[in-house]
Amino acid sequence: MCPVNLNAAVLKVKRLSKYLAIKVLGVVLIVTLLGLQGCRKDEQREEKIAQIPVELNISRFDREFAQAEATDIPALKSKYPYLFPAQYPDNIWEAKLTDTIQNELEEEIHKAFGDFERESNDLKALFQHAKFYFPQTNVPHIVTITSDVGYNDRVILTDSLLILGLDNYLGQDHHFYEGIQRYIAAGLDRNYLTSDVASALSKQHIKFPRKRTFLSRMIYYGKELHIKDSLLPNISDGQKIGYSQAEMDWAMANEEQIWRYFVERELLYSTDAKLDRRFLDPAPFSKFQLELDSESPGRLGRYLGWQIVRAFMANNQLTLSQMIALPSDEIFKKSNYKPRK
Repeated sequence: MCPVNLNAAVLKVKRLSKYLAIKVLGVVLIVTLLGLQGCRKDEQREEKIAQIPVELNISRFDREFAQAEATDIPALKSKYPYLFPAQYPDNIWEAKLTDTIQNELEEEIHKAFGDFERESNDLKALFQHAKFYFPQTNVPHIVTITSDVGYNDRVILTDSLLILGLDNYLGQDHHFYEGIQRYIAAGLDRNYLTSDVASALSKQHIKFPRKRTFLSRMIYYGKELHIKDSLLPNISDGQKIGYSQAEMDWAMANEEQIWRYFVERELLYSTDAKLDRRFLDPAPFSKFQLELDSESPGRLGRYLGWQIVRAFMANNQLTLSQMIALPSDEIFKKSNYKPRK
């Protein structure tokens, strides 16, 4: 055996360790600097967005109707003709003025929203971001109403009008929602109002795919959610997709297993319409047909589509509008998506 100079070996290791430490420190400093530069760019962009002039025209029809008398009906009809279908005579609206449930709805909305200042500020910021990323965006006239808890139409957006049914945002445990399935009631909270408006705005810029593959529909919803990343940078991912924190944690913790399930069963390019009901449509849970189903949140296909689009945008220097125009296959192939483990 060759003789070993122990002292020299120890010194060599120490020098090597010092060299490695310097290298690691250098990498950490570079990453930190890049991160600081990225943060500064984000701050500069947000400062620029905050200067975009947006004036909201908000009409609180819910409050006007709550405080009206029968003699005010003609004036309200003239001011809001789109809220008074012609086939209903005035006595229908007059009766509604004194309807017990209607009056309670109006009172509960008033208690929940007050002067609507918080939501007004949030909506202004949303439309400032929309104008920044999509300069042709029209800022609509916003009208708040009671809708008899018509949660399927809680947000109605046209080019010139945004109608918000505020009785759909009183909190999931509100007694008005007792007969509604819990996974639906979970989204009936004021914390989701601006996110719902952002979804409506997003759908003005993306088209439902002609291709019938599961992947194309996943990425369609991924585009919507990534648009919301840009329009709503200060809210949680859970608010964007409509998940509780526990549901968000489950999706993140099981992302790799979900992806493997889709790949191993060759679902990505399947045209089976049942996959929408299992993994894309609102539901109490996703349907893997496994024991874990009851633990999972619904719409996990949308969640994965979102992560694919995020990976694509991280790996490709494109604007939001350029990404939206791309077909799903190209986004997927160029995303180099790797599920978090």
